[in-house]
Amino acid sequence: MKAVVMAGGEGTRLRPMTSSMPKPLLPVANRPIMEHVLRLLKRHGLNETVVTVQFLASLVKNYFGDGEELGMELTYANEEKPLGTAGSVKNAEEALKDDAFLVISGDALTDFDLTELVNFHKEKGALVTVCLTRVPNPLEFGITIVDEEGKVERFLEKPTWGQVFSDTVNTGIYVMEPEVFDYVEADVSVDWSGDVFPQLMKEGKPVYGYIAEGYWEDVGTHESYVKAQADVLEGKVDVELDGFEISPGVWVAEGAEVHPDAVLRGPLYIGDYAKVEANAEIREHTVVGSNVVVKSGAFLHRAVVHDNVYVGQHSNLRGCVVGKNTDIMRAARIEDGAVIGDECLVGEESIIQGNVRVYPFKTIEAGAFVNTSVIWESRGQAHLFGARGVSGILNVEITPELAVRLAGAYATTLKKGSTVTTARDHSRGARALKRAVISALQASAIDVRDLENVPLPVARQQTARGSAGGIMIRTTPGVPDSVDIMFFDGQGADLSQGGQRKLDRVFARQEYRRAFPGEIGDLHFPASVFDSYTGSLLRNVDTTGIADSGLKVVVDASNGSAGLVLPSLLGKLGVDSLTINPGLDESRPTETAETRRAGLVRLGEIVASARAAFGVRFDPVGERLSLVDEKGRIVEDDRALLVMLDLVAAERRSGRVALPVTTTRIAEQVAAYHGTQVEWTTTSPDDLTRVGREESTIFGGDARGGFIIPEFSGVFDGAAAFVRLIGLVARTQLTLSQIDARIPRAHVLKRDLATPWAVKGLVMRRVVEEAGDRFVDTTDGVRVVEADGRWVMVLPDPAEAVTHLWAEGPDDASAEALLDEWSAVVDSAGR
Repeated sequence: MKAVVMAGGEGTRLRPMTSSMPKPLLPVANRPIMEHVLRLLKRHGLNETVVTVQFLASLVKNYFGDGEELGMELTYANEEKPLGTAGSVKNAEEALKDDAFLVISGDALTDFDLTELVNFHKEKGALVTVCLTRVPNPLEFGITIVDEEGKVERFLEKPTWGQVFSDTVNTGIYVMEPEVFDYVEADVSVDWSGDVFPQLMKEGKPVYGYIAEGYWEDVGTHESYVKAQADVLEGKVDVELDGFEISPGVWVAEGAEVHPDAVLRGPLYIGDYAKVEANAEIREHTVVGSNVVVKSGAFLHRAVVHDNVYVGQHSNLRGCVVGKNTDIMRAARIEDGAVIGDECLVGEESIIQGNVRVYPFKTIEAGAFVNTSVIWESRGQAHLFGARGVSGILNVEITPELAVRLAGAYATTLKKGSTVTTARDHSRGARALKRAVISALQASAIDVRDLENVPLPVARQQTARGSAGGIMIRTTPGVPDSVDIMFFDGQGADLSQGGQRKLDRVFARQEYRRAFPGEIGDLHFPASVFDSYTGSLLRNVDTTGIADSGLKVVVDASNGSAGLVLPSLLGKLGVDSLTINPGLDESRPTETAETRRAGLVRLGEIVASARAAFGVRFDPVGERLSLVDEKGRIVEDDRALLVMLDLVAAERRSGRVALPVTTTRIAEQVAAYHGTQVEWTTTSPDDLTRVGREESTIFGGDARGGFIIPEFSGVFDGAAAFVRLIGLVARTQLTLSQIDARIPRAHVLKRDLATPWAVKGLVMRRVVEEAGDRFVDTTDGVRVVEADGRWVMVLPDPAEAVTHLWAEGPDDASAEALLDEWSAVVDSAGR
């Protein structure tokens, strides 16, 4: 006997899950519903099966193929238009005309004994046997009445409560003889219950009903879909589960990685190659699909999570369904009954209320509160670029595919035959992505100079030596699972706003240039990169007095790429130095604020015990520098900027200093005391770089360890700042603590507020209105200056749904009060 699996329905009630996936492919316990059906058929010897398909037919065919993997023989009957339950089977008549056959829905979960159903059909000599079951709520089903012999007496499709006369309903499973096709007209929409069965009964044909015992759930609504998952996990339905039951009710599939400190409260299911981190909590009736990542602190209860989903730290998922390839970012909350479609992005700290539907390819921005369904808006970022280039979580937001498209778009903005310099930090993720980038550049008729693993300043300097641009891939500072893809212009600086917009445009339109076979770019690896860098640095930065000073310094390479330059640099400087943590550590491509602080404390202990003049600690890519004075005390980054400014200005006595507008106004006092002036810039690194390149600029910095030494480079460079600092200290013969002590204390505080994209413009307008007749500086964002000199600055983030606030006052309490006052203004505009 053959079987017919009906898999052509659109499943409109299950949207948005079925917007991009046919209903039979919806997973139940990480396996498509239809696969559970096919396995049931095979268990009862029904190996030859015809599958009727119509909606998204190719997806069903591609998934199941000819059935070989299941040990079955599958053929397909394709409907050009919907033909109804009977018409679709009629469409497969050629394959079914020789013998009785069984019809079953591909989207209902059941474990009925089909062998008993077939035997009943044969014993009764029936033309049609309808498989029936008893349900508590028959409103959504066709009610059927049978007599004592099992013969059907009456059908009623989709009754009201006033019409309910039985709890015995039609499951849509039938055994039929080929003669039934005589009652089905070809190529028109015909239904069994509404059209064919009434006619058969009218003519007195043998139509029987078999009341089956066992489990049956018509997965037609979101509620029934979630219920089916729970029933499988509870063991209420006899289906096969992949994987191992590691404790009662806790199923873990092959290759899944569950941290011992994760909390698992079954029954639950974790799919193959999923990863559950420490302190994540997964509770009852949760199904986690294949390749899902559940980050630390996440909480899932009665959640159905499809394949390849990223569940961020401290996110909270309760009673919801999340479609495949969706990213749920940090601290997002999805409430009971909500459904998120495929390939969506749910931003940080956003809240999706219960029963909300988010259709595929949508973006819920960070901090959003969503209480109505999101249907029409398209997914897309307003800007690719953030503060550090194009940034995101490795293999979640930043994938090799994205890297290829980005590199192709960048290459398209350059002339064919141009040269691009590529580099990376010492992480494995950056290495893998850089290979993808190089391939895309070469395929776009671009020659590539690959520096491999070098400090970021070296990558910038080498890019400026004859390249049209550069790409550096590094781990995001302080975020080990995230990466930055940084794009440089021909001078090694970050792409300007105009360059970013051009790249943005090409990427959005996907208008990538491709090379003809004879135009594929070359790849070469320049030699003596570090010697070239250190030689140029020592020729351009004043090192007089260092060799004779007798200074001793401690240098912490923090196990990063700065350690690759230091041996050559320290040797040529001729300074007494102690280098710690010089080796590369792939497992630590960046450092958190806590590890950085601990490293500085340790550096301070070594400086004090070694009686060194000071200590410096490089960040892992050699871009930024932190200081420790001769007493072993940490010089905070904002103070280090003022110390360097004081030293440079005191030596030069003229010129301009480039500082972002968020810097303390104490800097103006220090600069003016020595006859120099401050050029205030925006917070954008490329604007600071622009001023740093100008001839009259003598110094620049950002109060976060980034220093510009213009005589050598117009960008942040840790090694250049170190050489400049040691020369200045050697010539002044003052200690860092003495210099620090003569500079007034600053009191600048910062605060970040979540602000939906849609109200950012309103927030800034409200800030200007509230400023009234006070002085307003619009160099970047809005800086409001009080009559007594206190100031507050409000700046919307260009890449995230956040507004940044800075305030400065004569003491911390005053600055805090300013922040409170203006935070209330921002919050009121955002509500």
